[in-house]
Amino acid sequence: MTDATQVGEGNAPDAGVPPTSGRWKLIGPGIVAAATGVGAGDLVATLIAGSRFGYALLWAAVIGCIVKIALAEGSARYHLATGSTMLEGWKSLGRWTSWYFGIYIIIWGFVYGATAMSATALPLAALFPAVPLWIWAILSGVLCATFVALNRYEMFENAMKVCIGIMFVVVVGVALIVVPNVGQALAGLIPTIPDGSVVYTLGLIGGVGGTITMASYGYWVNAKGWRTPEWMGVMRLDNRVSYIITGIFVIAMLIIGAEMLYTAQIALSSGDRGLLDLDKVLRERFGPVVSIVFLIGFFATAVSSILGVWHGVSLLFADFIRVHIKGGTGSRVGLEKSAAFKFYLFWLTIPPMTLLWFGRPFTLVIIYGALGAFFMPFLAITLIWLLNSARVPKEWRSSWLSNGLLGLSAALFIVLCINELVGLVSGS
Repeated sequence: MTDATQVGEGNAPDAGVPPTSGRWKLIGPGIVAAATGVGAGDLVATLIAGSRFGYALLWAAVIGCIVKIALAEGSARYHLATGSTMLEGWKSLGRWTSWYFGIYIIIWGFVYGATAMSATALPLAALFPAVPLWIWAILSGVLCATFVALNRYEMFENAMKVCIGIMFVVVVGVALIVVPNVGQALAGLIPTIPDGSVVYTLGLIGGVGGTITMASYGYWVNAKGWRTPEWMGVMRLDNRVSYIITGIFVIAMLIIGAEMLYTAQIALSSGDRGLLDLDKVLRERFGPVVSIVFLIGFFATAVSSILGVWHGVSLLFADFIRVHIKGGTGSRVGLEKSAAFKFYLFWLTIPPMTLLWFGRPFTLVIIYGALGAFFMPFLAITLIWLLNSARVPKEWRSSWLSNGLLGLSAALFIVLCINELVGLVSGS
């Protein structure tokens, strides 16, 4: 049995039949999803939770990873079991999905493009302050878009593995040098909700590693050449290993927050800039070498999110055009080379550059936040709907465990959605 990926219809990768051994060597699409989903802002949110509540919310980080495993597995299971894509599944639920997703992906891409480029520019500007931040932001967006446009999935996956490798070594390394309190960490696995921690608890469970790219996982599984239900076991291994890695990231950042910030009562800025605040603390405590290594890890975290979104969400948009605009339900071969894919790469990169100078208009931010708040509930609820319907062969429909986890996800994200909408209305 060979592991080599064959070339199938229209030069699309086809991995054939999965091997009986050495399956861990095939892990890849889940790494891409995990690296994309864990952005700089997610790490800061975890840091802030650790800085305010110590180890008390460690259990929430673990539960969050289990929730993400269920969501990503559901997305890929639908692809493998039915031979259809998520966009085809959503279309089967009614035209309302077309209106929601079409509006959402356009506004989301415009605002996220500027956010992602700015986040990637922050560590570069800190390492090379002679170059203005806006130049680093533009270079980051253009170079990542060019890389995605010119390379096939295999090269893209390899680049993402390098990024997550750097992230892992740096984040876990910093967590080790701050000397975690093992006793308190173990106590943090017992569910408790300290006063004032409800929002942070929900955010830890639902926020880290959860974005629109969770719906891209099935597309990356197909891009890897896994196309039939025979690959279900490999996909599940890939997904679980990847979100275990995500869990280690989250736990490491919470340890850093608990040991370096909670005990010293140091506050961080919200958003991506909070990592620059942490860099200052690391420089003061451990010196410039650790600071530089941390900034490199910060850059790897940010650039992996750009690459993952530029590739994964462009695939979603290309399939949206194919399914909802052109009305096609046939072959999805060549989405990466389609005009729609290239247009969305452009949309993520060039128009958002205007926001680098003028900031984000208030009305646009409100619409972006409102639509974004609905996406994860939309994904969780539609997965429950699709995976328990006749669209999926009976043997691959959701079990009680899968339905329970997806139901928990849906309930969680509805609460987070309401909290987000209340925050938008109140301006907090």
